[in-house]
Amino acid sequence: MSSKKNQLSAEQQDQLLSVLEARFENNSKRHEGLEWHKIQAKLEANPDKIWSLDEMERTEGEPDVVGYNKETDQYIFVDCSVESPKGRRSFCYDHEALEKRKEHKPKDSAINKAAEMGIEILTEEQYRDLQKLGKFDAKTSSWIITPPDIRKLGGALFSDFRYNTVFVYHNGADSYYAARGFRGRLLV
Repeated sequence: MSSKKNQLSAEQQDQLLSVLEARFENNSKRHEGLEWHKIQAKLEANPDKIWSLDEMERTEGEPDVVGYNKETDQYIFVDCSVESPKGRRSFCYDHEALEKRKEHKPKDSAINKAAEMGIEILTEEQYRDLQKLGKFDAKTSSWIITPPDIRKLGGALFSDFRYNTVFVYHNGADSYYAARGFRGRLLV
């Protein structure tokens, strides 16, 4: 994913890095013990990852570092917007579901958009981990990766946070709602 189309200008990159650094500093409980200068060095060595983070930011996901994997030497960025990212709502689950709709098709699917952005949709476990860092999706919901057995039968999973509890629900994969989007994850 390193075509010229998917790269930011030096000015755009500097602006994004400033936003990410400020968010990193203002939310230190999400990534205790991690140092911004090391993260920034990894980002600067991976312009395609910077582009993906810009897509996350542009669609109002407010990406932030939520962990570090020592084994793979990768920082984990996740959408940390309080509600499901506004720029990624009203999508059905995947391309198959999008094609299935004959009338009132949504503008895209969550799986398609995530792939286009170079990110992954959160799994149920990753979604639950995110909820340990704050309260997310108290008024919205987010699609999560659906097991193949459920998807084969036409369903898809989504989650939200209500009554101080993370809930996982099901819906037809071709459904879409103004209050349902998806949260992404990016390894750098």
